Amino acid sequence: MKKAIFYGVLSTVFFSVSFTLNRSISLSGGFWLWNSSLRYTCTLILLYLILPKKRINAVLSEIKRQPGQWILWSTVGFGLFYLPLTAASAYGESWLVAASWQMTIIAGILLTPIFHKPIPVKNLLISCVILVGVFLLQTKNVANHDFSDSAFVLLPLVLAAFCYPLGNRKMMACCPKEIDSFTRIWGMTLCSMPVWILTAVIACAISGPPPGGQIVQNIIVSLFTGIIGTGVFFHATDLVRTDSRKLAAVEATQSGTVIFTLLASILFLGDEVPDTIGLIGIVVIVVGMVSTSLVPPSKNGH
Repeated sequence: MKKAIFYGVLSTVFFSVSFTLNRSISLSGGFWLWNSSLRYTCTLILLYLILPKKRINAVLSEIKRQPGQWILWSTVGFGLFYLPLTAASAYGESWLVAASWQMTIIAGILLTPIFHKPIPVKNLLISCVILVGVFLLQTKNVANHDFSDSAFVLLPLVLAAFCYPLGNRKMMACCPKEIDSFTRIWGMTLCSMPVWILTAVIACAISGPPPGGQIVQNIIVSLFTGIIGTGVFFHATDLVRTDSRKLAAVEATQSGTVIFTLLASILFLGDEVPDTIGLIGIVVIVVGMVSTSLVPPSKNGH
């Protein structure tokens, strides 16, 4: 369990790169649709070059065995996750997107009954505490934010928050244990390519080809977030895939993304340092994250 929590927290360091760079690209005039398409196109190519041929062939065999499941849940887990996320990044600051993204902690827990398991109530309560910390961290920024614009950030993120854990969990259920997390990412990326090809066509028609700087930054996002971050997080969930309580605890570690994104925003995008209430929020988030690994199992094992 401790190993899974560690990997979950580690993945948030790499996920923060995506929030920061997507916002940076938007501020420099890059079209958000290109961010979506380029990330997964680069991920597909990079992983193909990195993974052994044997593992590529293994996942291709699995895809041929149940193509409908792979295409459906890859589209949900990657397509309906990252398109809304990059759209939100185009309209909101990185801190707002990262903070709002924490809805996925609650979403993952609420999805538990779909997999014929009871909702881990203790984890749900702790996740609510984490969200309180997130709110405290963003109080100063929210007070000065125009909520008429926030709808363009919050509504897409609600969709993304449910689709990411749903797609990941469904693919875990479809894949045999022999398919490791990085191989699963490549297979899901391949099966979601129809979405990214269509996205690229639309992006090209609207704004023309992407500038070189946007391509380079998306290669970085692909490496740090699409491959390393997602791979580490998928590995963490794989370690606890049969225990809904532990799975909820691992998914709750994603709250760390807020902290790392905030630090990156301060260092690279010139955002302000949190006030006293914000610092209290950081403490609450950390306490909540630590608490997720200390929750005792319920009597029914869930």
